[in-house]
Amino acid sequence: MAIHLRAHAFASNPLRGVSASTTAISPSAAAESLRTLLDPASADAASPPHQPHLSKILPFRRGRPLARSPDPPAAAASPPAAPAWRLAWLPPSRVPGVAPDAFVFLGAHAEGGDGKEAAAYWAVDVSEGEEGPRIDGGSGDEDGSAFVDLRTLMVATDWSDKDAMGDLAIAGHARALLEWHSTAKFCGACGAKAVPTEAGRRKQCSNEACKKRIYPRVDPVVIMLVIDKENDRALLSRQSRFVPRMWSCLAGFLEPGESLEEAVRRETWEETGIEVGQVIYHSSQPWPVGPNTMPCQLMVGFFAYAKSLEIHVDKQELEDAQWHSREDIKKALTFAEYEKAQRTNALKVNQICKGAGKGQSLSDDLKVGNDQPAPMFVPGPFAIAHHLISSWAFEGTPKLPSSFSNL
Repeated sequence: MAIHLRAHAFASNPLRGVSASTTAISPSAAAESLRTLLDPASADAASPPHQPHLSKILPFRRGRPLARSPDPPAAAASPPAAPAWRLAWLPPSRVPGVAPDAFVFLGAHAEGGDGKEAAAYWAVDVSEGEEGPRIDGGSGDEDGSAFVDLRTLMVATDWSDKDAMGDLAIAGHARALLEWHSTAKFCGACGAKAVPTEAGRRKQCSNEACKKRIYPRVDPVVIMLVIDKENDRALLSRQSRFVPRMWSCLAGFLEPGESLEEAVRRETWEETGIEVGQVIYHSSQPWPVGPNTMPCQLMVGFFAYAKSLEIHVDKQELEDAQWHSREDIKKALTFAEYEKAQRTNALKVNQICKGAGKGQSLSDDLKVGNDQPAPMFVPGPFAIAHHLISSWAFEGTPKLPSSFSNL
């Protein structure tokens, strides 16, 4: 069974794009409104009085957003419905003692059914304030909220729930911006301190002789499903950091002066010794759950057609790489396994928000019906790798544009 999403996880952020622009609040207006809410005495007396915009704050601690997970409604269905999680937005009064420049503007959205009032949404890193005013104890709060790892939230998200997917996209965008702020503290040209501008959407060098503008970085990564068209097989690989039995696509960072297609061919050759010819674009996905030093990865997905078949694995990069038949890959894409993992992680988030234990790991839950471990599985529908693999497994080999046929 193929799982089709409205958009990739972490994409279709409801606070961004054309639909959000109809209720947009400018970053400068949002920042002025937030300052007034944080410190009413700081309002400019020379300016005419105004009603501050509604502001909502999403705190992060060590890269984890504040989330809530109420118990699911009682139901006669078996198994009962899994709890849903949502971002725990706070009013500015619940985030005291934080400098206005520490807040990062995420966008605006209409509040209420009439769509006339717009709220400004913000993110802030409160990691350094752990000994200060209490926002959350870190292991569950009285209002059912806690700081939860974004990867756990990603797996716990019901991909059929548009609102939950929207919250995941907002959290991903916020984490990427906050991580960028934490790593871009100084100007790369002169070394002076970089200060936030445009409500945190960019930075600028504080040196008057330099004043270099600094924008959030994007780290492009090619991710490719290498296909043996003649034998109806696909190449999957394992890394040592993967959970047991998980296989996925090859991937690698783009190098300066390199096209995306060239990166696909180079990475495939370097990691597996497979020569690639035709390269076909599939889709792209923001990926804010990578290493903190690479806060804003963009996964760019491709199908790549093998010109050679003998595998020579670079053991420094991969643990293993093997050709897998279409039928074996279809078995690895069993819908029930992902549904089970989603439910288990949703319960885990609920336990964390209640201050309970951490629950089971993802690999513990990928079982087949007779409780034996699944022989292999691929990343879930939250990852672009899943959609590259399932698209080939269930929809067949995509047609190749004539402009690529000679590569």
